[in-house]
Amino acid sequence: MKARFAHLTAAALLAIACVPSMARAAPDEKLKAAAEQAKPALIDTLRDMVLIESGSSDVGGLRKMADFTEARLKALGATTERRKTTRGAGADMVIGTFEGTGHRKLMLIAHMDTVYQPGILKTEPYRVEGDLIYGPGIADDKSGIAVILHSLQILKDMGWHDYSKLTVSFNPDEEVGSIGSGEFISQLADQHDVVLSCEPTAARPGAPHETLRLGASGTATGTMEVTGRASHAGAAPDRGRNALIELAHQLLQAKDVAKSIPGTQLNWTTAKAGTVRNQIPEKASAGADIRLTIPDGIEKLQAALDEKIKNHLVPDTEVKITIEPGRPAFVAGERGRALAEEGKAIYAELDRPLDIVGTTGGATDAGFANRSGKAVVVESFGLAGFNAHAHDEYVDTTSIVPRLYLMTRMLIEQGKKP
Repeated sequence: MKARFAHLTAAALLAIACVPSMARAAPDEKLKAAAEQAKPALIDTLRDMVLIESGSSDVGGLRKMADFTEARLKALGATTERRKTTRGAGADMVIGTFEGTGHRKLMLIAHMDTVYQPGILKTEPYRVEGDLIYGPGIADDKSGIAVILHSLQILKDMGWHDYSKLTVSFNPDEEVGSIGSGEFISQLADQHDVVLSCEPTAARPGAPHETLRLGASGTATGTMEVTGRASHAGAAPDRGRNALIELAHQLLQAKDVAKSIPGTQLNWTTAKAGTVRNQIPEKASAGADIRLTIPDGIEKLQAALDEKIKNHLVPDTEVKITIEPGRPAFVAGERGRALAEEGKAIYAELDRPLDIVGTTGGATDAGFANRSGKAVVVESFGLAGFNAHAHDEYVDTTSIVPRLYLMTRMLIEQGKKP
């Protein structure tokens, strides 16, 4: 009896263990095969884009990226438009529009600019090491552009047109806050039902699994300006009012102010003072990177900072802090979570885990796309990458097939909805 009971228990446990695999939908083998076939071409596209240096202030490089992406969109059958950004370097956005036979309006977004300065390829060249490919901007966000282009190629080859309109937007200033493109992204997103934003997902060791993201911080830029009095640094230093010393004092006072305001983050990241060694500086300034997940975060930070700077170290100096709003916070809401759950189910078809994550300190154009709440927005459909904004940025090529499968399946499923 004991042996028989043990046998039955083992059988029952085996049956329970099999339930998830029995419940999991089978993958679309044709689509999976198409994604596998597209992998070498996507790698070629990544190489071609990485070899175009396109920092946010590099107008020439951004023009080359715009030429590259526009030509690829035209080859896919899109009607294209170049739209000059309203602020910043004055580079072009590239917008591609496809007209279909369905009912839904779908939008895909990614960005062409990187954080790197001209000449970066001399010290950070494109290179392949096993499953990893290195290069400046390869993950953030040239991988997102590649996923979009090759997913659309797969769907074109299948004859898929199950959408009313499909819009692709590539902007040239995301890394500086989308200062000249954000308003247009927001307006364009409001004309669509669904927006899939293609920032990279994290690769190991950044995260154990690939993800879809439901939130991102909003941004703002803080500026502290100190005015003192100039004087000869050797002959009459006491006649001066050292703006640099006062700036240092104020930075120390203000460095932790955001810790008392949940939903805000402030880090002083740049500073400037003086022009020559032998003069007491009368001007000094510092810049801060600000992240926000609460709607009144700027107002709360401004009030707290204004209170802090009342205490001066150097007499007869003036201190002023201003905060300029940037990209709005991205909060996907329940509709976004439901869409991300569909993505998780699609990954399960490949027997591959997918994590759904909430808000992170990074900021993305999903904030502009989601600002009004009209469209359903989900973030991080790009490839798995690591070391973005740092040395040795890379993508993990084992994520290419799953990400192409995810994007194509997601678009097909969204097209089926009324």
